[in-house]
Amino acid sequence: MALPESIISRVEALRATIEQHNNDYYVLDRPTVTDAEYDRLFHELQALEQEHPRLVSSHSPTQRVGGGVLAELKPVVHALPMLSIRTETDISDAGAFKFDSYIRRELGLDEQAPPVEYIAELKFDGLAINLRYEDGRLAQAATRGNGEVGEDVTPNVRTIRHVPLKLRGNAPQVIEIRGEIYMRRSDFDRMNERQQAAGEKTFVNPRNAAAGAIRQLDSGMTAQRPLSFFAYGLGKFAGWRAPDRHSAVLDALEKFGVPVSKDRNVVHGSQGLVAYHRDIGERRDRLPFGIDGVVYKVNSLKLQQQLGFRTREPRWAVAHKYPAQEEMTVILNIDVQVGRTGALTPTARLRPVFVGGVTVTNATLHNEDEVRRKDVWIGDTVIVRRAGDVIPEVVAVVVERRPADARPFAMPANCPECGSAAVRLPDEAVTRCTGGLFCPAQRRQALLHFAGRRAMDIEGLGEKLVEQLVTANIVRTPADLYKLGIASLAELDRMAEKSASNLVAAIEKSKRTTLARFIYALGIRNVGESTAQELARWFGNIGRVASADVHALQQVPDVGPVVAQSIAEFFAEPHNREVVEQLLAAGVSFAETAAREIDTASPAYGKTFVLTGALPRLTRDEAAQKIRDRGGKVSGSVSKKTHFVVAGEDAGSKLVKAQELGVAILDEAGLLKLLEAMTK
Repeated sequence: MALPESIISRVEALRATIEQHNNDYYVLDRPTVTDAEYDRLFHELQALEQEHPRLVSSHSPTQRVGGGVLAELKPVVHALPMLSIRTETDISDAGAFKFDSYIRRELGLDEQAPPVEYIAELKFDGLAINLRYEDGRLAQAATRGNGEVGEDVTPNVRTIRHVPLKLRGNAPQVIEIRGEIYMRRSDFDRMNERQQAAGEKTFVNPRNAAAGAIRQLDSGMTAQRPLSFFAYGLGKFAGWRAPDRHSAVLDALEKFGVPVSKDRNVVHGSQGLVAYHRDIGERRDRLPFGIDGVVYKVNSLKLQQQLGFRTREPRWAVAHKYPAQEEMTVILNIDVQVGRTGALTPTARLRPVFVGGVTVTNATLHNEDEVRRKDVWIGDTVIVRRAGDVIPEVVAVVVERRPADARPFAMPANCPECGSAAVRLPDEAVTRCTGGLFCPAQRRQALLHFAGRRAMDIEGLGEKLVEQLVTANIVRTPADLYKLGIASLAELDRMAEKSASNLVAAIEKSKRTTLARFIYALGIRNVGESTAQELARWFGNIGRVASADVHALQQVPDVGPVVAQSIAEFFAEPHNREVVEQLLAAGVSFAETAAREIDTASPAYGKTFVLTGALPRLTRDEAAQKIRDRGGKVSGSVSKKTHFVVAGEDAGSKLVKAQELGVAILDEAGLLKLLEAMTK
């Protein structure tokens, strides 16, 4: 039986009216109706949808309340990588001047050229998200993840009223909108008050509460968190002629009904950047949400394309932070923690103190030299800072408050975990345990790293279980994990048969992985995710990585002498090779990629090039890639070891230094001629 046209029209009218009110309240911050009137319209729509279930739509405002529980968060491959932005560590005005100078140099602008136009925005303290709209409707929401692969959190994001389910106006066929999910301070405080009144645990800070809410498997739980959203950029789009400036893109998103922060400015040159940084800094504590800095972007999209990217970071943008918050507390003791590489790190146990939105009880002292340099004693009153708003550290000692019973710290001569000798090599600041996998601490950390979400991703293998496996000597190397059975696991403390079965299944699932994840999981010293990905792309399989010498390893982008030495030393150890072989024999596998074919007899092989100034036709990235394709290495600084300097327009101090050292200098034409000759 067909529904009356009057009912259908009323439902559509209610949805349009409610979404308009949502836009007025959340996007424009100009509510036009009272809460009571909004609730009346919302309840009327709910009643009509309940009476006529055929009218229920996933894009209805009533569907933001959350639904069923997901089995897991599914991976989403980003059509365009969600890149991270480089952070300027100089928090003074000089940070803005340095970025502007860098951009002008990269663009080849002299002193007479007009100031560069930038867009300055807030750096929100939340969780990055990618919203994909198809034909104007929200089709998918995904977390940033590792930048290339995120997690599908669409049901959760649908519950956020700040996020439009349908774009306004003439929306593109496809558009990916990128932004930050965050929690306003007032919403966070009210939520914690409710949690406390209900006898539930309270949350530490707005960012963690927001991030945890988005990754819930139950969208109904997400709906209970007061989340907000701001857009700051684009991913992939189709069927739309994008504006030529980033500021105009943000204006266009606002017209689509997407929330964009009003605290953004188009500024010119370094003076404009400094003025914006100071203005936001003065207002930072009065903002209704947390920020940890501001972001500067070259406004012209054409110039952004010209500037390109460095590894996983855009050259045309930078995050400029503010001073981290600091508090005073007392050092109750100094313990020594043993890391997965055997590094002994002195850690201060503190009288609890609230710093930067977190109650801090521990702070790193980095190494023995830092303890001596800062003259830190047990019992001292110290200033604690959350460095980079992440890792708490002891900044300085208030010597005037040192008590009479304070005592100095001494690095132990033996590992506190296994008793093996602790040694410090002449060229290192770190003292290390010599026990290797004999040391339970190193074994524990190595296993936790191996099983981590960004490594082999073995769900359920947490600290307490690893502790039992190591203490009972059941697992000595990562390869032993693949020998575990349900029966042996079920005998462990707090491991029922179902939990054991789930873990065995997770271990089995982890066997199919990527080469980059596998390399990262091995825990090679100085090899992070980015380096692991470059090694995987360059060599194509683990055998080529393991057999590469230091010279061959240094041809990989961003692999310098120290990293190359670490990789070579790791695979030179017979027991490390044996672990890799055991893992492969256990069934760990990954799709191989074609390694780059490089002529080792080429005159470019092993030669170091430095690029400076603007080249007529090639971008810096294109020139660097051509050099690497011939087996050459591109460095950022000129030294006696440099073989060629490729100089373009407005080449600066690098050209001068090359002339002083007698390094061969090429222009773009000379470089291309040389590279062409090398291919013959």
